[in-house]
Amino acid sequence: MTDKPKILVTRRHLAPTEARLTEDYDVVLNEDDHIMSADEIVAAADGMDALLICVTEPLDAAAIERLPDSVRAILTLSVGLDHVDTAAAKARGLAVLNTPDAVTDPTAEIGMLLLLGAARRAAEGAAMMRAGEWSTWSPRMMIGKEITGSPLGILGMGRIGQTVAARARGFDMTIRYHNRTRLPFAQEASASYYTTPEGLLEASPFLLISAPSTPETRGFLNAERIAMLPDGAIVVNIARGELVDDDALVAALGSGKVAAAGLDVFNGEPADIHPGYFELPNVFMTPHIGSGAERSRAAMGDMLLDGLDLLLAGEPVPNRVV
Repeated sequence: MTDKPKILVTRRHLAPTEARLTEDYDVVLNEDDHIMSADEIVAAADGMDALLICVTEPLDAAAIERLPDSVRAILTLSVGLDHVDTAAAKARGLAVLNTPDAVTDPTAEIGMLLLLGAARRAAEGAAMMRAGEWSTWSPRMMIGKEITGSPLGILGMGRIGQTVAARARGFDMTIRYHNRTRLPFAQEASASYYTTPEGLLEASPFLLISAPSTPETRGFLNAERIAMLPDGAIVVNIARGELVDDDALVAALGSGKVAAAGLDVFNGEPADIHPGYFELPNVFMTPHIGSGAERSRAAMGDMLLDGLDLLLAGEPVPNRVV
């Protein structure tokens, strides 16, 4: 028998996180790391105090309603919450914890990687070399776009957007942004605020999307808005795939209206990504690895478990969403 808190962990984690789980909790691990269905989670949650899930295990209202009464908290290894019905959790009296700060720096790094990779045609260059097609050099070979000294439009100026802006200033980029609310003057750090997203698009030869997924932002970058971008714009998405109309972006990439895209997130990921992206040479892609760095991923685990410890002790939890 043990008096340790019981926790169901739906995916395998880094060694430091699993070591802490094993030491401090009565833990049930998903040993083979398969993606658990809602039915499996509900069945395995019997007697558990908490669930530690990932974006691969969505919990809708129906699943949350079926969770055993023993469950007090849902811990999600993510900033985004679109895979958890927080209203249903609140109605059940379940706490939901996420990891808002731990992913900021590594996700901003991926944003800069995608920005540079798309602008400087990194995917095309790597493919050329791997295929053994680099046989000569010419003044017109692999001409990309310099980001240095260029304007960068950022849609969504939260923690990640502001950190991207700080990194981009190292390349002397001029920062322009739209946000639901304007930042305080000191936080803007000389960035120019645009009152409408459409105004920002018109002024953004480089556009980075880091806004949350909401009913207002889903499908935001559609054909009509892409037409507002300067010709030959570079588009980067580190937010969520559903903010982009894939058909519209693929068409714009094919026509040259958008010169290149850097994408870390996709509609239907990972199994049902728009096939057009794979057919275009001017798309630089990474497999949703914004937070995929050792220090950050371990910090995400610690943030959730620290929060759970506080919750079970009856203390305030800084990363509690509901």
